[in-house]
Amino acid sequence: MQLACGSGTTPACLDGTCVTCSPTALQCSGQQPQKCDATGSWQNNGAACSANQTCTAGACGGLCGQGQLNCNGQQPQTCDGAGQWQNSGSACGSSQTCVSGACGGVCGPGQTTCIGNTPQTCSGSGQWQAGTACSGATPFCVSGSCAANPPSCAPGGAGMTTCGGGSASCCSSLEVAGGTYSRTYTNSGSGPTGTADSASVSNFRLDEYEVTVGRFRQFVTAWNGGSGWLPTQGSGKHTHLNGGQGLANSGSAGTYETGWDATDWNNTTDIDPTNTNLASCAPYSTWTNTAGSQENLPINCVNWWESYAFCIWDGGFLPSEAEWEYAAAGGSQEREYPWGSTAPGTACPGTGCQYAIYNCDYPNGSGSCSGVTNLAPVGTATLGAGVWGQLDLAGNVWEWNLDWYATYVDPCTDCAYLTTASNRVLRGGYFNNPASYLLPPPRYDDAPAFRSSGIGFRCARTP
Repeated sequence: MQLACGSGTTPACLDGTCVTCSPTALQCSGQQPQKCDATGSWQNNGAACSANQTCTAGACGGLCGQGQLNCNGQQPQTCDGAGQWQNSGSACGSSQTCVSGACGGVCGPGQTTCIGNTPQTCSGSGQWQAGTACSGATPFCVSGSCAANPPSCAPGGAGMTTCGGGSASCCSSLEVAGGTYSRTYTNSGSGPTGTADSASVSNFRLDEYEVTVGRFRQFVTAWNGGSGWLPTQGSGKHTHLNGGQGLANSGSAGTYETGWDATDWNNTTDIDPTNTNLASCAPYSTWTNTAGSQENLPINCVNWWESYAFCIWDGGFLPSEAEWEYAAAGGSQEREYPWGSTAPGTACPGTGCQYAIYNCDYPNGSGSCSGVTNLAPVGTATLGAGVWGQLDLAGNVWEWNLDWYATYVDPCTDCAYLTTASNRVLRGGYFNNPASYLLPPPRYDDAPAFRSSGIGFRCARTP
């Protein structure tokens, strides 16, 4: 008795002999259809399938090979027996990316981005891989590459390269040397008293100027009515801190900064810098539908989400409340005003405009506000620079901070209050406030959706 034909190279039986295949059977060898001949041997059956077809069950025509996996955008797919792609399961959520037919990666292979000032490339497994941090002549990371200017100043022109006397980059970002200071103190010119709520801050960079209309216009173009650039899940973290985890969340011990929350925040309604919304603070709105004479004014009438999204797009993040006040207070100097103890004065033109834009004294010392002319081009108060060179840390517009508004939590080491509350923090005072609002310690807050002629922002960046 002979043994049955095996399952190896001669699995079929023909006229008492083990052969390669059963006559008339069909198969695919890669993209080549094959048919078994009368002698039990495989033969090519016509031409190989073209690039827009797949050989399936011995014939060309399917779009894929049975069992193959694919991604159609965020939708995983599997190839069926007829060589057609079929959706498999639900589309991937906002915190994942479809990679090789399955949800789990955080990015698409080959994509590039920036995390802080470090270019990142997405690996084949859907994970970001860091390159070399940008520095020197190209210190800004833009769209995954190092550049001389962040995207908000890259085109050049009014409100982008016309600050600091008319010829400097409005994107200048100055390093702040870290240290420890008191978030609560009083200083009447003779040194700090009543100190409390100590905080420690690591080195970081803080933009020299408040964000201008000209810079924000570049963001609005990139946003493109919601169909263009939008922040991704987890972006905007202080990735240089705590091994990449970001700021410690003082509102929940042992947790850290999560970055942009694309799940709970609606990218299409929370970020909505339309002409109508940006002009809703008239007659004080600095925005104009087309570029004009107000490009060097600080952008105002922006909500918290738009401010955070801008900073992420521009390669940075919103400063924490501790970081912002640290820069305004001069760190451990705990200054009376960001520039020192000289009274800001009231004459304008003159001392009332040299240190801060406040009390409706700009531009003519009237003490009465009537419209957008009461806001000054960023950096106008040239004597008001803080220890590390930032201007307008007091007056002109309030500035959104990253934190939710809450009672200080002690101790604070590279911390921010990130547990959801009602309002976000604002610091610095604005063009209609009295001099008491120019001091570094005072705090203010508003709902993140709030728009006001007195609210703008500036960005912070990795050191």
